Amino acid sequence: MSMRMNRRTLLSAAAATAFTATAAPAFAQAAPDRGAILTAMKRAVAFMTDKVAVGGGYVWNVLPDFSRRWGELEAAPTMIWVQPPGTATVGHLYLDAYHATGDEQFYEAAKAAADALIRGQHPAGGWNYVIDTVSEDNLRQWYATYGKNAWRMEEFQRYYGNATFDDAGTAEASQLMLRMWAEKREPHYKAALDKALAFVLDSQYPNGGWPQRFPRVADAGLHGHEDYTGYVTFNDDVAGENVEFLLYAYQVTGDERLLDAINRGMDIFVRTQQPMPQPAWGLQHFPDSLKPAGARTYEPQAFATHTTAGNIRAMIGFYRLTGDRKYIARLPEALDWLDQVASPAALRTQGRTHPTFILEGSNTPVYIHRRGSNITNGEYYADTNPNNVVAHYGSFRIVDTAALRAELAAAEAMSQDEISRTSPLKQRPGALKLPKYFTLKDVNVWDMSTDGRRERKPDAGRAAEVLSALRSKDYWSAPMTNTSNPYIGEAPAAVTGGEYQATDVGDLWDTSPYRTDFPVEAISTAAFVRNMGDLIETLEG
Repeated sequence: MSMRMNRRTLLSAAAATAFTATAAPAFAQAAPDRGAILTAMKRAVAFMTDKVAVGGGYVWNVLPDFSRRWGELEAAPTMIWVQPPGTATVGHLYLDAYHATGDEQFYEAAKAAADALIRGQHPAGGWNYVIDTVSEDNLRQWYATYGKNAWRMEEFQRYYGNATFDDAGTAEASQLMLRMWAEKREPHYKAALDKALAFVLDSQYPNGGWPQRFPRVADAGLHGHEDYTGYVTFNDDVAGENVEFLLYAYQVTGDERLLDAINRGMDIFVRTQQPMPQPAWGLQHFPDSLKPAGARTYEPQAFATHTTAGNIRAMIGFYRLTGDRKYIARLPEALDWLDQVASPAALRTQGRTHPTFILEGSNTPVYIHRRGSNITNGEYYADTNPNNVVAHYGSFRIVDTAALRAELAAAEAMSQDEISRTSPLKQRPGALKLPKYFTLKDVNVWDMSTDGRRERKPDAGRAAEVLSALRSKDYWSAPMTNTSNPYIGEAPAAVTGGEYQATDVGDLWDTSPYRTDFPVEAISTAAFVRNMGDLIETLEG
C-alpha cells in the first residue's frame, strides 16, 4: 500500500475520527468556553507562523529542535512543500479559522501562506511539489542529492523545472488563491488565480485530458523509459481535481471560458474508456491513441483496477452534473469487468479484492517487485508472481463494485428536473458560494453553499483534550511514524547485503521515506490541521 499522504486521506480521516493528541485521556470533560478555545488557537497559530514557517510556508514534519524537516522527502532548511498537507493545506486551515472566529490574526496567517505560494508559482501558473525560498539553484542541488537517491521516489529523481498536477498540489494551491481572492478581493490574489487558471487551460489537450507535468521538458525520461509526464493522467485524480477547481472558479468568477474546459475535461473519461472486452482505464493514457500507458518503472503499461473504480465514480458525478447519459452508458461494462478480474479468494487479504494491474489483451494480473539495494544498482519489474511484492506500492486494491453499482442506480433514478436543481454546473455563476470550510472534511463541488462541516462532530470532551495537549508547549506534537536516511553521498553500484525486496527503503544510501519502529515526536502539519479542525467544529457547536 502506498505511504503517500494526500489531502483526501488527511481530511477524510479527520472527518471520520478525531486525531489523538499527545495527552492524558480526558474523561467526561465539558467543552472549554469559547474564549479558552480562541486563546489556544491563537497561541498554536502564532507558534506555527513565528517558529515553524519558512518564508510563510510549511513542510509536513519538523523536529522540535528544528534540526531536520520533512515533506514527502527530507527537506533542506530553505524549502517548503506544496504537496498536501503542506503550505496550501495550512493556508486553507488558517482561512477556515478566520471564518470561524473573524480574528484577523488567522487571515494574516492565511495571507502569509498564500504569498509564499505566489512567490513559488511557476511562470506558467502551476506549482511544483516543492519550493526553495532562496533560489532555484538550491532546489537543483536538492534534486541532485536527496531527490536523485530516493530509490522509489522517481518523480523526485530529476529536476524538471516545470509544474505538476500530481498529488493535488497545484489544485489545492489554486483553490487557496480562489478563496483568498473571493474573501476580500485583494488584487494580487486575482493575478495569481488568473495565472493558475491559465495553467489549467493552457495545459489541457484538445481531447480534454491533462498531462501530469507542464510545460513539457525535453529528454525527461528516466531509467531507459519514455517520459510519461506528458501522458493523459488519471492517477491521483489529476483530471477530476482540475474539473473540480474549474467548477469552483466558474461559480466565483463567472468566466465562460471555463465551461468548455470543464466539458472537455469530463469527456476525456468517455474517450479513454477502452472497448470491450476490457472496458477499463489505466493510470495514464497516450495522448494520441488514448491507449493505456506506463508511468514510473513500477507502473507498467496496463489497466489499473483502482483507477477504473475511481473513474466510474467520477463519471457518475458527471452524470449528476449534466444529466447526459453518455457518462454512464458504458459503466455497467466496466463494473462487470472489475468483477471478472477480481483476485481469487486465496489472495484476498486485509480486505483487498483486486490486483492493481491487469495486462492489456489478456486480463492477466501482474505484480510489482524489485531487486538490488539502491537507485544505482536496483530495478523494478512486474511479473505474475503475487508473492514478495514491494511494500511501498500496492499490488492489490480494495474495490467495492457493489457500492459503485448502488451509486450508479441512485444516479440513474434522478429525474432531469432534480439534476437541474442540484447540479453546480447548471446554476448561474454566483448562485453558489464556496464551502465555508475546506479542511474540516474532504469537501467537493457538492458542498458549495454549505459550511463544509463533518457529519460526525467531535465528542464533548475533545476540545478539552486538545487544549490539554497544548498546555505544556505551544504546539501539538505527534509521533512521526515515517522517517528517512540522511543523504550521505552517491549510491554505490555494488549491492549492499540485506533483503530489500519488500522493504520501504533500500540500503543506507536510499533517501526514500520508510516506516520506523522507533517514531519520534515531531511538529506535524497533519496534527495541527486536525486539532485546529476539532476546535473549529467545537466553536461551531
